[in-house]
Amino acid sequence: SQERKVVDPRALKRGKEKQVDECTVVKAVQADLIIQPKNTTDAQTQKIEIDFDNTHEAYKSKDNIELLRSLLVFKLCTFDFLVDKNKELMDLSKKVFGQRLFERLMKMTFYGQFVAGEDHNSIKPLIHKNQAFGVGSVLDYSVEEDLTQEEAEKKEMDACVSEAEKESQGVDHREKKYKAHRQFGDRRGGVVSARTYFYADEAKCDNQMETFLNCIKASGGASVDGFSAIKMTALGRPQFLLQFSEVLVKWRRFFNLLAAQQGKSGMDALEQKLELEQLKESLTQLGVGNKDDIENWFTGEKLGPSGTIDLLDWNSLINDRTSISNLLVIPNVETGQLEPLLRKFTVEEEKQMKRMLQRVDVLAKHAVENGVRLMVDAEQTYFQPAISRLTLEMQRIFNREKPIIFNTYQCYLKEAYDNVSVDMELSRREGWYFGAKLVRGAYMYQERSRAEEIGYEDPINPDYEATNRMYHKCLEFVLEEINHNRKANVMVASHNEDTVKFTLEKMNQMGLSPTENKVYFGQLLGMCDQISFPLGQAGFPVYKYVPYGPVNEVIPYLSRRALENRGFMKGSQRERSLLWKELKRRLLNGQILYKPVY
Repeated sequence: SQERKVVDPRALKRGKEKQVDECTVVKAVQADLIIQPKNTTDAQTQKIEIDFDNTHEAYKSKDNIELLRSLLVFKLCTFDFLVDKNKELMDLSKKVFGQRLFERLMKMTFYGQFVAGEDHNSIKPLIHKNQAFGVGSVLDYSVEEDLTQEEAEKKEMDACVSEAEKESQGVDHREKKYKAHRQFGDRRGGVVSARTYFYADEAKCDNQMETFLNCIKASGGASVDGFSAIKMTALGRPQFLLQFSEVLVKWRRFFNLLAAQQGKSGMDALEQKLELEQLKESLTQLGVGNKDDIENWFTGEKLGPSGTIDLLDWNSLINDRTSISNLLVIPNVETGQLEPLLRKFTVEEEKQMKRMLQRVDVLAKHAVENGVRLMVDAEQTYFQPAISRLTLEMQRIFNREKPIIFNTYQCYLKEAYDNVSVDMELSRREGWYFGAKLVRGAYMYQERSRAEEIGYEDPINPDYEATNRMYHKCLEFVLEEINHNRKANVMVASHNEDTVKFTLEKMNQMGLSPTENKVYFGQLLGMCDQISFPLGQAGFPVYKYVPYGPVNEVIPYLSRRALENRGFMKGSQRERSLLWKELKRRLLNGQILYKPVY
């Protein structure tokens, strides 16, 4: 059990630690946190000692069979041959054992470890058990198509190339990064921890929306404060995300060009404030719009408090349009005109863009009705500017009274801090609740090879340490905001004990109580229980990403879990050694038939 005493925060003992790949080895992490005592009005500092070595706390929700299963699965993940050929071996097992026996085998091993069940009803016991031990759920229906590489490439090229591009190849001023390339058409390549959707038609997008709606309903029924995860690429034709991303990036680049003309390059995104008169002059010289248009653009409500224009004001300029294809215009410095990104959009393409936004809107409304918070997953950098912008638009509408919509920020990106700070500032100005999930990122190898082969700047931080620094910088920035106005919320989605420890120390320094429910922690089901359960039992809001779906249809998900765990388990014996330690403790105490009590 957790020992609680009143201590001087300066007497915090720091455990010796040793970095090993993704999980840091930490001797007992002691975090002093401000807790509001029930019987007194004075807040006093009480010590919650969170010991990530305490196997009794970490595994008290598991019986001995579950511990043995974890040991078996994690050990199997260290064998290269089994991991590399896992898909073929699963297919062979199905043929040899038959469907029923194969499913039983999977439920005793990989499926049982990483997947909660087949449908909404079968996952309820696990969700309620985790809840009893202080751990909530982010429901994630993990069924995906089992496509060949050729099928995936064909689907992607069909979905990402517009009619105008097919008719006039090379005429439109499209950037290489934001165009589809067949060799990278299979977006599953080099990705181990994220699900991939491929566009087929509008009916399929409707079906996927229905799946997300069922997930939201199940989250609302399973717990009072659940989360549900969605992916934008499941909800519409990705052509729109590519095009909208390119437009947003080009407008941002144009803003940076104007900032450089005023000697303000190299600053953080929000530090670049453009002087209005100089800006009007620059735009007139460039020939972008006539003088009357420019005057109308920069009316009073568009200006910052000091009569300057910054990136947020600038972004709002491209909002004031009705038809969605009219949004897809970019400034051409050479011609001095605002030009459409493509020469024409078909009526059907216009409808597809509208439908995507409508599906997103339906999901957000259902999340509000069911009391569920919606996590919008991050995706590749050529889709992400549009995904973030659409998520931001949802936050502006639905996060007025409490945080419902959460955006995901990938901290392996060089621009992660700028993205977090710009979005946070917008929430501050407009008075809505900022919701962020911070992750390191799932597409590193794919992003790197695509940038190198196609020929644009690598968007990823140079190394793991730089990504760690970026994660902690973004996290500290959000925690500071929570400390100042309590309207920001963050999920620390990480399996890294060092990051969790960093968060606890910062919360302690700022006097942020876990009971305020402003800082959440997230890990995947079946991984890092020694982090999740001690946090949950100490009163922190902590969540497991809970995948579910029929055995056959979640095999692609399980295949990736095996790949991800290989690096994870080879880099650190920690989780396996803790599992052995708990098994031995139980055997020595005569707890051979241990059953969780809740």
